[in-house]
Amino acid sequence: MTKRRKSSRIDLEEDIPEIAVDLLEEPRAEKENLEEIEKTPKIYRDRKKESVGTDERIKQKVESVKSKEGVIGYILRNSTSASIDLKDPAKIIDYAVLSSSAFEASEELSKTFKLGEVKYSLIKGDTVKLLSFINGENKVSVFMENNIDHKRIYKDLSR
Repeated sequence: MTKRRKSSRIDLEEDIPEIAVDLLEEPRAEKENLEEIEKTPKIYRDRKKESVGTDERIKQKVESVKSKEGVIGYILRNSTSASIDLKDPAKIIDYAVLSSSAFEASEELSKTFKLGEVKYSLIKGDTVKLLSFINGENKVSVFMENNIDHKRIYKDLSR
């Protein structure tokens, strides 16, 4: 004896709220690179465009700071790329290791001592100091002589 199943057809008009119906529609070409915000189908943000713009802006800012007297160079990196510009190319590996270690140490110290989010970290040596901070998805390290005002550099880069 076989039982007949009831139809499992859903009436979109009655069973699914209006917002969900809008979301079920085929995406339009202009929405290809867009992300929905707060489950409201009419408000979108172009993530691809934003990240490219942010990356380019921070790179331009770092380039302008690099030209200041006393700035030795910088390392700018994110999950997909890195830019390194140093006056002494022979020290690229040393500075890259220092930069990476500075980020790891500041994160670990912040976690250990429950300091919260680190605004920036500064490592000062005999002749050189390192300013490290995170801007969006970019990790920025600026190497400079000790007499340079690191607060001014940070202010210029974080605006």
